[in-house]
Amino acid sequence: MIKIKTFVFNPFQENTYILSDDTGECIVVDPGCYEPDEKSTLSNYIAENKLTCKILVNTHCHIDHILGNAYVESLYKPSVAAHTEDVFLLTEANRYGQVFGFTPDQPPVPTLLLNEGSELKFGNSSLKILHVPGHSPGSIALYSPDQNFVIVGDVLFRGSIGRTDLVKGDYDKLRESIFTKLMTLPADTMVFPGHGPKTTIHEEALSNPFLA
Repeated sequence: MIKIKTFVFNPFQENTYILSDDTGECIVVDPGCYEPDEKSTLSNYIAENKLTCKILVNTHCHIDHILGNAYVESLYKPSVAAHTEDVFLLTEANRYGQVFGFTPDQPPVPTLLLNEGSELKFGNSSLKILHVPGHSPGSIALYSPDQNFVIVGDVLFRGSIGRTDLVKGDYDKLRESIFTKLMTLPADTMVFPGHGPKTTIHEEALSNPFLA
């Protein structure tokens, strides 16, 4: 049984997720912790729950989702996972960070490159990788058919969708990704986005104006 813990970090109010199961192994999804108190909030949770961080995974590599990558990697030495097509954003992290007023530590190079159909395994749990480009070329979603949830990064939000005016964004690809990869999931699938509250596929099909 996967437990999902949500933290909201940095000025962009980015959602960082820690997923753990009964084995005590966990993965950290999109560590956006930047300030010292944010970093300690994340590491204190891992320590207090006696978790072992096995994987750091980025749903995509925009600066607000990778600010804590170097911290998590240096502390726990996990495998670092991302989609091949977003690696360029990691190598340019310092330059992109300065645009938004951040001076991040250089994030580590991914050791685990994810693609459509890959599986992310930790403890007794596994997540399916869905490639959902558009917000960024390497955006992915982490889907659990067993527990009926999907972590979607900045592809889909409650009542909205991801922006496409950033480097290599593509509005048509984003809509295609949403309609072919996400809206085809079961209606009661719980959606955990990169910002804002969770939602469901059913709720977005009914009321999201960008999906009309």
